[in-house]
Amino acid sequence: MPKERGAWTATVGAKGQIVIPKEARDMFGIVPGDTLVILGDAKRGIAIPPKEQFNEWIRVAFEGEKQ
Repeated sequence: MPKERGAWTATVGAKGQIVIPKEARDMFGIVPGDTLVILGDAKRGIAIPPKEQFNEWIRVAFEGEKQ
């Protein structure tokens, strides 16, 4: 898999919490104390956009298609 892509698994705990795998945290620069935005769509699933791409993800979420 290319360095700029990844696929990971996370287990949901009893309180609904997940641990973001270290490789994913490193790839996206996620550090303790960061606030993440979680977007959800019943048909398309859940997305946690990288901080740098949040504006583009939000536009896509509300417009429904990427331009």
